[in-house]
Amino acid sequence: MRVVRLFHEQDVRYGLADESTVTLISDEPFAAWEPEGIVPLPHAQLLAPTVPTKIVCAGLNYRAHATEMGHDLPDEPVIFLKPPTSVTGHGAEIRIPEGVETVDYEAELALVIGRRTHNVTPEQARTCVLGCTCANDVTSRAHQRKDGQWTRAKGFDSFCPLGPWVETDIDPCDTTLESYVNGELRQSTSTSDMIFDPYELVSFVSHVMTLLPGDVVLTGTPSGVGPMRAGDVVEIKVGGIGSLVNRVV
Repeated sequence: MRVVRLFHEQDVRYGLADESTVTLISDEPFAAWEPEGIVPLPHAQLLAPTVPTKIVCAGLNYRAHATEMGHDLPDEPVIFLKPPTSVTGHGAEIRIPEGVETVDYEAELALVIGRRTHNVTPEQARTCVLGCTCANDVTSRAHQRKDGQWTRAKGFDSFCPLGPWVETDIDPCDTTLESYVNGELRQSTSTSDMIFDPYELVSFVSHVMTLLPGDVVLTGTPSGVGPMRAGDVVEIKVGGIGSLVNRVV
């Protein structure tokens, strides 16, 4: 099932998408709902598929990326936060802030939480995830190096593209993850290469902070991160989900 969020008739709605249509639903997907009409998918104005209260990110969660960045492999997940205001959707612009010189793409699989999640085991975490979507953990690399921590580098508006929808029927522990810049393949891996699998991450985070319906957990990026420039088109592709495409301005 594909859960979408869209702008329809001057209102923001949720719906369920198939290959050609969106069935509007009466409430958020985390609540009881009923179908309320059909919209052709090509005409749907898709938004970021969730409105999180927080975005919890895992750093250095692929072995090759940790090596690429000059870090030892972590013995427990390294987590940080991106603000909700960094979220943007499929087809929206990634905006390079004034004074920022180098902005990198980071392809990631994102988990969307479906229920209140607190102090759960990895096995219990499986029942707490609504589904998965594509994400780009956009990063100002110069700020990351200068600050020594990652909040500013990863927290600018538009620095967390999500979409195009939340796919509920997918195994996040074993799917493909790729990034393309202007059609050129830059990153390619399987999520099975993560150091900590998606459900281990949700469990770990839930022992630090309570996750709420709609919250997002980013599961890390593989090796191959690199710069984006104004005019570039960046595509994040996840097997079983589809593609998140954004233009850099």
